[in-house]
Amino acid sequence: MMCGPAGAGKSTVARRLEGEGWHRLSFDDVAWSRGLRSHPLADADAEAVRAAVRAELLDLVGQGRDVVVDSASWSRASRDEYRALLATEGVVPLTCYVETPREVALSRVAARRGSGPHDLELPPGVAAAYVDGFEVPTAEEGPLVVVPGG
Repeated sequence: MMCGPAGAGKSTVARRLEGEGWHRLSFDDVAWSRGLRSHPLADADAEAVRAAVRAELLDLVGQGRDVVVDSASWSRASRDEYRALLATEGVVPLTCYVETPREVALSRVAARRGSGPHDLELPPGVAAAYVDGFEVPTAEEGPLVVVPGG
């Protein structure tokens, strides 16, 4: 389970895992495929995207596939939801926190041009709120690896 604020580099790390044979599930890809191009999403849209990701995750895990969830997982509560969901399948997920300096993450977001699901433009205030509101995971949540993102 990837986690980190916007611009941290989560999708880059997730794509590396995909290249190693993991199935990558992306919140942003699902939102983009539904025509959702601006963030934050309306509550109903966000919940529909989350439900689609959760359903596919359970299907893939049920098939015995290695899966990386490419999403911000910005709060402990959101990470706990995935842990509870996967516990029903006997799976303890690894949290992969992409640790990136604030200024690097914000610079990356500022350079976005809206060309795809991982290039979503965010107003500077929204981007800053995403970075500043991110809840850094701790080892007490469960298995954790910290990856430098920039």
